[in-house]
Amino acid sequence: MFERVEGDRHNIAVFHPLYGASFPNKDFDGRVSFTRGSLENPSIRIDKLRMADAGRYICEYATYPSGNEQGTTTLIMLAKPKNSAIAIPVQAGSSEVVVARCEAAQGKPEATISWITAIAGRYNHTSVPEMDGTVTVKSEYRMIPTPSENGKEITCLVNQRTQIEPKSFPLKLVVEYPPTVTIEGYDNNWYMGRTDAVLTCQADANPAPTNVTWRALSGQLPPSVRVDQNRLLVRKVDETVNTTFVCEAKNSLGSGKKELVAMVIESTEDPSSAGMVAGAILGSFLALVLVSALVAVLVMRSRRHQHGYSGDGEQGAYGNKTRLFGGKKASKNGAGANNNGPIYTYRESEPGALTEKCNEFPRMTGSTPTAHDILLSGEMNEAERRKFDALNDSLEDEEEDERYDHFRGLPPSYQIHRHEDECTPYLDDDMESQRDGSIISRTAIYV
Repeated sequence: MFERVEGDRHNIAVFHPLYGASFPNKDFDGRVSFTRGSLENPSIRIDKLRMADAGRYICEYATYPSGNEQGTTTLIMLAKPKNSAIAIPVQAGSSEVVVARCEAAQGKPEATISWITAIAGRYNHTSVPEMDGTVTVKSEYRMIPTPSENGKEITCLVNQRTQIEPKSFPLKLVVEYPPTVTIEGYDNNWYMGRTDAVLTCQADANPAPTNVTWRALSGQLPPSVRVDQNRLLVRKVDETVNTTFVCEAKNSLGSGKKELVAMVIESTEDPSSAGMVAGAILGSFLALVLVSALVAVLVMRSRRHQHGYSGDGEQGAYGNKTRLFGGKKASKNGAGANNNGPIYTYRESEPGALTEKCNEFPRMTGSTPTAHDILLSGEMNEAERRKFDALNDSLEDEEEDERYDHFRGLPPSYQIHRHEDECTPYLDDDMESQRDGSIISRTAIYV
């Protein structure tokens, strides 16, 4: 027997040991049968289950004289819902409307629906029982649509007992609105003669614009301008493009436009060459600095050589080697100074000690040095003398003047006599000193 949740009992299958099996209920006709057909195992089988088959099933034995005995079981029917979700196209406005809908139809038990989104809004649920015991659940998401919400994501989640995991339906909102137009590409640098200037008309709309047009506010476009779909191409900037350009876009909901005032400026130089000019100026400046530095180095080296600096960097007048303090170069009158003075030597082994050393004239034992010997001694010190020529220029004139004043009142010639001092050279009596400070021998010398 079969007993619905709310209803009466009905016999659906009977087995008699003499008359066999019978199925009196038409609702189960052809769908119910005995598995073995015996009193020992009177189990039944129901095919093609329906939601109306849910209820209590009772097995009853009729015995004599003990009476009837029975057993009961319950059949629970589950139905997997038919899930769906859609985004509803809406127009941008100020009123709250349904932008998405989610549904779980004919499910048992009843399904639950939730929404996942970052969009501000609200939702509501409705449940509708069906004749077969299932339930249909509907949920709608509502919001005030704006153009910025177009394309935003929203997800519907359906949970139900028959599903292993929640069913997810990701959606993108569809908000329709008329075009919003902007013009790109103008850099406020349209100078006379500039080529290939481009303006682009950008239209934000849903649905997409079906028509984009360019025009000048004053009338027709200038001759140097060409339109390529949503782009305005200026082949060469001249005074005719000093105007206001208008871009207009249209779709099924309306139109939008944008104006741009182009200002043509005077320019005598192509800005593209500014970098080359700047590079040339900078290169010239660096070259001038390098040349100046080179000239300065050469001048300093020349001055060092003129003032007696040696090649190894050692100053000729202040080194720690032998220096000649009494030497003079030839004067303007061709007279040379007396080079028979002492030579001072700096000893490196004794810092601060300055000793006097006599000029190295050839000394002849037992005889007086000749004029030839004196001339040779002068050649030996010629290298030393050259080092101080430039250094003593500033002192030369004063010393020469004093020398001439000293000799001006003297007789024409004087004899130089031998001295016993070690640092004084031995001169023979045939040597005569001249008024210009030189010494001339009266003895003939053959070379």
